[in-house]
Amino acid sequence: MSLDQLSPEQQAAVLNVRKRVIEAIGRNMNLYGIPLSTGHLYGLLFFANKPMTLDEMGMGMKMSKTSMSTGVRTLLDLKMVNKVWEKGSRKDLYEVEYDWYQTFTDFFAIKWRKAVEGNILVLKRSIKEMSNHLTEDIDPAMREILEEDIRKMNEAIKYYTWLDRLIDTMENGEIYDLVPKE
Repeated sequence: MSLDQLSPEQQAAVLNVRKRVIEAIGRNMNLYGIPLSTGHLYGLLFFANKPMTLDEMGMGMKMSKTSMSTGVRTLLDLKMVNKVWEKGSRKDLYEVEYDWYQTFTDFFAIKWRKAVEGNILVLKRSIKEMSNHLTEDIDPAMREILEEDIRKMNEAIKYYTWLDRLIDTMENGEIYDLVPKE
């Protein structure tokens, strides 16, 4: 249904509420490192009744096509929007992913997986380096510090391995067996 079918007062009321929701979406996404404008773009697409071109998004957001392209690329990478094809259109069209459960799991899986892999790599390299020092002739105080640090880093690796398994449950959908969708 189009807003054109509503009176000017009704349109204003709907747009006011939508604006509030779009602002909230933008702020929420910004908490997770997504630019506020990209969050607002997601909100614009959320309320769109049809797929939109970059030009249409630019007009709706009063921003440049380049800014829209950057925001859409971010949303595509996070699997929060989809590129769609429409017969007769030569321009790229985009629509929001309406499955918020999937959007959430994709977003966190992408972000967390990257962090987990990087942190495990750093920890393993650090453990190896400290272990090499343990083979040297070092004083007891240094040995004790190195052994304690290695123990702490091994505990951190256990955590990141658990987090990696949690990410797996999000990606394969098993998370919904543990915490069902409503």
